Amino acid sequence: MPLMRTLCNALVASAALFLPALSIANGFEPGEELPGGDTTIGDDGRNAFSHPAANLSVDRQTPFFIGNSFFKKNWVEAPASTTGRDGLGPHFIARSCAGCHALDGRGAPPPIKDGLSTEQPVGLLFRLSIPAKPGETVSRDGVVPEPTYGTQFNNAAVSGVTAEGKVTIEYIEQPGTFADGTPYSLRKPVYRLHDLAYGPMNPGTLVSPRIAPVVIGLGLLEAIPADDLRAIAKRQADDGRGVSGRLNHVWDAGLQDWTVGRFGWKANVGTVLHQTAGAFLGDMGITSHLFPTEECTPAQTDCLARQHQEAQWRKGRGEPAVDIDDRALERTVFYTTTLAVPARPDARDPQVLAGKRIFHEAQCASCHVPHHVTGELPGYPELSKQTIYPYTDLLLHDMGDGLADGRPDFEADGREWRTPPLWGIGRVKTVNGHTYFLHDGRARNLMEAILWHGGEAEAARSKVIGLAKSERDALVRFLESL
Repeated sequence: MPLMRTLCNALVASAALFLPALSIANGFEPGEELPGGDTTIGDDGRNAFSHPAANLSVDRQTPFFIGNSFFKKNWVEAPASTTGRDGLGPHFIARSCAGCHALDGRGAPPPIKDGLSTEQPVGLLFRLSIPAKPGETVSRDGVVPEPTYGTQFNNAAVSGVTAEGKVTIEYIEQPGTFADGTPYSLRKPVYRLHDLAYGPMNPGTLVSPRIAPVVIGLGLLEAIPADDLRAIAKRQADDGRGVSGRLNHVWDAGLQDWTVGRFGWKANVGTVLHQTAGAFLGDMGITSHLFPTEECTPAQTDCLARQHQEAQWRKGRGEPAVDIDDRALERTVFYTTTLAVPARPDARDPQVLAGKRIFHEAQCASCHVPHHVTGELPGYPELSKQTIYPYTDLLLHDMGDGLADGRPDFEADGREWRTPPLWGIGRVKTVNGHTYFLHDGRARNLMEAILWHGGEAEAARSKVIGLAKSERDALVRFLESL
């Protein structure tokens, strides 16, 4: 940690020595090399996403590292001798948070051979629901669950319980050409849920793939004032350029109230607490006081039987009725809230600055808003009043037919997605060993991710299509510097 702070201090010192007028003239903004403000760390290697906020005191680092152990540990079936780490399932997709978010980074779709997936996905999950009937009020899940399989498809299960089924992904290549004649190809995924253990799904089932995102800077995003997000939405609408984001309003289990959505691919989660506890339940079947019951539908009799059996085991051993106690959940939330954002050592590179100019000229910054100032986040003074550069507006935007999943989520419709933060995106290859992007990992690199943009981003995509190769390279180099 002292070395990382030294590196960050060196960056701050160099920024202070650089004349502001000269910096701005060259496209560099003092402070943007520290995207997490005072929380920024200086690691550019494989562990770039796994450090506590640089301004976290030694005493405050203790709960961080305890939370880290809960984030990375594998849960096991109950009953087990490790009573603080049992309770997996009955259905699940991963045995640990890190099973999807390896090194606190980004998940990837399964390997492909001859256009077909060869393994069951782990870091890629599938949300399920059915359309709401006219006048029907959706649940506090934000959707109407599929009657037999619930709100998430789980392709793994504990002993004595049947996994819900299997997933196969097929990719269809879609060729295209840049204005200068350079060819490209995008791969369109087709998903098939099969070997269904509990019978057929509702014929109107809506399926939405969701890749596990990088988990850095979550507390800083939660600290952005909601009024600032509303002001961005108003500015976009007033600009009249075809970009008009909007907030999602979601139910939060921790607040026990409706709030502004900030997390998840559809901005369908409002706080880090809800996100963490919800992932424990949905992805691993780990119950907490916020979500005390596993999702076993009436058709899943083996799941229900296992649920009852585990409750009896816990009662017989005098243990709490839920799998993760409040203290362990609190520490895990502290960990995910205070994970630091890495610094940008190449922020002044001439090609990076040329790419930044193109990024703004193409109006990419209309949605990927570069910087914010955080408000007060209760319990986290380190994250409060920080100038940050996440490159997001946290708003929902219509991204066109090409990316549409057709599945509403609270107020988000089937064509809308939250603008994902771009900070750290250039470190994914180093940390996670791949460059699969977008909500389902279909894009094999950053340029493919850009070319999938449509809807409100169609004009920006058209601008990129018309760029010369040197300009496209500069744009990608800028993104890789973030």
